[in-house]
Amino acid sequence: MSNHKSVRKLWVVIPVFLAFAFLFIVPSTAILISNNSYFSTTNLVYGQPDQMNSSVTNSLNIQNIPVKKVHVGDIDIAYKTFGKGDPILLISGASSDMNAWEASTLRNLSSNHTVIVYDSRGVGKTTIGSKPFSVQLLANDTAGLLDALKIQKADVLGYSLGSFVAQQLTVTHPEKVNKLILVASSCGGKGSIPKPPQFIKLQSEITNKSLNNIPVSQGEINTLVSASYGSGWIRLHPESVKKFPTAQEAFSSVSPNTLRGQYNAGIGWEATNWNGACDELAKIAKPTLLITGADDNDYVPHGNSLILAGKIPGAWLIQIKDAGHAVMGQYPDKINKVLQTFLSTTTNPG
Repeated sequence: MSNHKSVRKLWVVIPVFLAFAFLFIVPSTAILISNNSYFSTTNLVYGQPDQMNSSVTNSLNIQNIPVKKVHVGDIDIAYKTFGKGDPILLISGASSDMNAWEASTLRNLSSNHTVIVYDSRGVGKTTIGSKPFSVQLLANDTAGLLDALKIQKADVLGYSLGSFVAQQLTVTHPEKVNKLILVASSCGGKGSIPKPPQFIKLQSEITNKSLNNIPVSQGEINTLVSASYGSGWIRLHPESVKKFPTAQEAFSSVSPNTLRGQYNAGIGWEATNWNGACDELAKIAKPTLLITGADDNDYVPHGNSLILAGKIPGAWLIQIKDAGHAVMGQYPDKINKVLQTFLSTTTNPG
């Protein structure tokens, strides 16, 4: 699958919302530099994955795996599980269902992990329920899913809004989380870097139009997609701007009520009337990997990952050059190497 096709699934993630660790911008190969207290030293790790079962990796067709459902609280959660090994739970970004994940990433992870993907509340095949959206509610849904599947502890990977949920899950239910991977993330609160006011305004207007059955213009969608790609990617791949999705394609997995709920959840996370999750995560000190695109300046400004890295003991920070908010679909090979290196070399303290 080409990079461009990969990115199409992550185009329209609509996130609704200092001490620096060692940092390395990854231009072409996956190299990690981590000030990793779990190893008692600063480590230089070249991002070569463990030898994987190629027959499993190449033969797995995610689309052919049947969807299952389980009742959690006031909703029915749709999910899939596949692979072998320790469990890893993937939490999608806003407006994205379980099919939005990069296929090669799922294949690579499933070679040595049991992968769990699911549709969040109100997305795809999961019901919306009756409770008002919040990051805490979405984290409770996720904890309930793990309980229903009788998974006591899992590695957790969250992307964008899903990374907020992953943090809240770790804070509220630390016993359920082994290793934590946060992509395009912010710990929220008054200490975080807010998105530009004009971008907040654009997201709010699109949400209100969706709720009131007012057509979203192609120009508004194009602005969202351009912000998701980032300027570096567009410079290197000018053809990508010629294939923007329509508004109908952009919001095909979510209803207007879900879009509003996710928007409110994100706004609550980014509000300045609380301290954010950084300090709580620092107390828990799980092995943590942070990945961000160096050109993510609008959705979740990339400086937020530096703030997280400076707060969480031993956190690994990867910043990828010429990548935007859609970093996982833009550079899947680099992401896959980084994930395998982190998961295979880190251990929980104690």
